[in-house]
Amino acid sequence: MNEYLDLFMGYLAVEKGLAVNTREAYSCDLSRYLDFLEQQGRITPDAVTPGDIASFLIALKDHGIGPRSRARCLSAIRMFHKFLMIESYCDLNPAAIIEAPRTLHKLPEFLDPREVERLLVACAGTSGESVRDLAMLELLYATGLRVSELVNLKLREVNLDVGYLMTVGKGDKERLVPIGDSARARVKNYLEAVRYKLDPQSRNIFLFLSRLGDAMTRQAFWNIIKKRAKIAEIRKNISPHTLRHSFATHLLENGADLRSVQIMLGHADLSSTQIYTHVTKERLKRLHQQIHPRG
Repeated sequence: MNEYLDLFMGYLAVEKGLAVNTREAYSCDLSRYLDFLEQQGRITPDAVTPGDIASFLIALKDHGIGPRSRARCLSAIRMFHKFLMIESYCDLNPAAIIEAPRTLHKLPEFLDPREVERLLVACAGTSGESVRDLAMLELLYATGLRVSELVNLKLREVNLDVGYLMTVGKGDKERLVPIGDSARARVKNYLEAVRYKLDPQSRNIFLFLSRLGDAMTRQAFWNIIKKRAKIAEIRKNISPHTLRHSFATHLLENGADLRSVQIMLGHADLSSTQIYTHVTKERLKRLHQQIHPRG
């Protein structure tokens, strides 16, 4: 049924306008699903039953796939079969009656300000990689960008003179995000000391480059943050998204209003931002228990 997947991916791109990363996630989940159906002898949309989908989700669980990932996969399957039904490739949506796996809403991991400082100090040095890594980490913490937004940031999208950058987020939506003085200074130093030497003609449109002058990748930056966290002796299991969580949490802890944080994070729904209020409440509760005489 791969021909139907191709049609669906075109629909997501043209009709839904979904971002590339989102479409890739759908494609990955659905390719695995279609492989499973093929093994079961289901080669047409009408042949698929709710039992097939339930069996697929059980197979995912048996392979150690967590409830959140299984729920995401089911969401993709539902949308896929709904598309097939609307386009008259089948009469029913067999995924409509399947319940999503229950997911635990874990509070996001974040660093406290001292841990952020240790992470930045771990980038100390004058080598090109140290200067670049410090600029990337400072900018990520200062703006709360998603890692995909950071590595895809273009030179023309950053205005250090006015202290703003323009980024393209989920759904290809543009937003302006302010840059603090510290991050501006680090990025300026990176541009002058490293970036223009790697690419003196500015042929590469991206802001952050590898030591070979290529565009930075998400995986490469993931390795950078792991390396710097190890140097800083931070024991938390952090990722690039941890600094985004830290950005939002620290803003709210210092009095920022929820709506402003939502705009800076690029959340379409305020409920996505509200999880950070739970983080601050949990932290206040722990602080009260530790310090209050009757906590």
